[in-house]
Amino acid sequence: MTMTVGELFIALVLVSLVLLASNVLRNFSPWLRRLFLPSSVVGGLILLLLGPEVLGRAVTAPFDNAAGLFPEYVFESWAALPGLLINVVFAALFIGRPIPGLRTIWMRAGPQVVVGQTMAWGQYVVGLTLAILVLAPIFGMNPMAGALIEIGFEGGHGTAAGMADTFAELGFEEGADLALGLATIGIVSGVLIGTLMINLAARRGVISLNDTGLTSEALDRAQEQTEQNERPSTEDYSEFKKDLAQEEETADPLSLHIGLVGIAIVIGWLILSALQWIEQQTWARDGGLEVLAHVPLFPIAMIGGVIVQLCVTRFGLEPHVSSRTMSRIAGTALDFTIVAALATLSLTALGEYLVPFLLLAAAGIAWCLFVLIVIAPRVIPENWFERGIGDFGQSMGVTVTGLLLMRMADPKNRSGAFESFGYKQLMFEPVVGGGLFTAASLPLIAQFGAPAILGLALVLTVAWLIFGLLYFGRMVPDRGRGRW
Repeated sequence: MTMTVGELFIALVLVSLVLLASNVLRNFSPWLRRLFLPSSVVGGLILLLLGPEVLGRAVTAPFDNAAGLFPEYVFESWAALPGLLINVVFAALFIGRPIPGLRTIWMRAGPQVVVGQTMAWGQYVVGLTLAILVLAPIFGMNPMAGALIEIGFEGGHGTAAGMADTFAELGFEEGADLALGLATIGIVSGVLIGTLMINLAARRGVISLNDTGLTSEALDRAQEQTEQNERPSTEDYSEFKKDLAQEEETADPLSLHIGLVGIAIVIGWLILSALQWIEQQTWARDGGLEVLAHVPLFPIAMIGGVIVQLCVTRFGLEPHVSSRTMSRIAGTALDFTIVAALATLSLTALGEYLVPFLLLAAAGIAWCLFVLIVIAPRVIPENWFERGIGDFGQSMGVTVTGLLLMRMADPKNRSGAFESFGYKQLMFEPVVGGGLFTAASLPLIAQFGAPAILGLALVLTVAWLIFGLLYFGRMVPDRGRGRW
């Protein structure tokens, strides 16, 4: 596949226009806002409808080499974008954010780390068990399908799109489409089921919503607050002014921050290249075991971002690096990634594997609910629901889904769930949820087999669960309020 810079530019302009249109559509569509579908997902679905899989089958475009209602080169450009832009998203993840010590993180977010890790590794256990016992023998699917729940639910659209090349290299090309489909199911069901669980928790006295309740107006307010989370509140207005001052001190802050992201990606590429070279010179020589050769760049770019941030802190450059600007760079790259990935989604693959797809979705939802209802109240000592519902939302969709549900359950953040949730990410995302193991899961299954990885995931799930019950579980007060 070859394309010119001009063709790529046209493809990017079309993505920008559809993002604008999807924002307008969401503003005039209350039910879209209630589903809390991001503008990027709405825009991607619009392009999917206009592409070769839907309208393209019935309408002939007025030009040669068409892919639906678009030129073929536009479609090819969109197909190439996710694997590139996802590196920007992960490289910018920790730049501009102070990295506290492990003790600080653990004391504030230890219980949620346990719940999140149990949730993520359990998704591998459930998915791989389903793949070994049902999907492979009955439906003839590749055993790597067992990793789709974690990639789609915990990783989300960005991770699923970024791993498309890995799926293709390992002979499971339809897996990328299934993972994207699961990511969409996860976002929608996460919001709907999460809202239902908050209602049930309020009725059973597990949480108190005061006089607000979960009316449609309250839900709209919670969504608006979450979507505009980058706007300063009264408490952090001083931090907001500090960020503005940082940006004013720099001649061209956006260029500076993009440059830092570029450095992080280069560092990640150098690390990954070095690791792959070592692999080829040692255990992979003469056709031996290959794992790192199939690992994508984006989780290693995240490590590059951590290294950049450590250097920024070490040399006192914090006044020149704004976390808000970095978040906007990452957010824009993620929006373009999701739109392009959904626009090139293969509905044929979803139709061919519809029953396995539904089985994976049902199994993933059931496991996440089990962890929220049964495990979270026995591991999180205080305000277990307000804090656990955030982990549930993230494990079903994206981080913003978790933030939305936490804001609905605890509008004034009396439980401190937001701070604990933020610290938990530092001990969570580098490994699962789009981290190192998520990226390596497919080549590991291909090399060692699904039963071996199932055994590893089962051991880690049980280990995290036992640790949480024995360590944090002893701190859980013995009272009626807090369990169903």
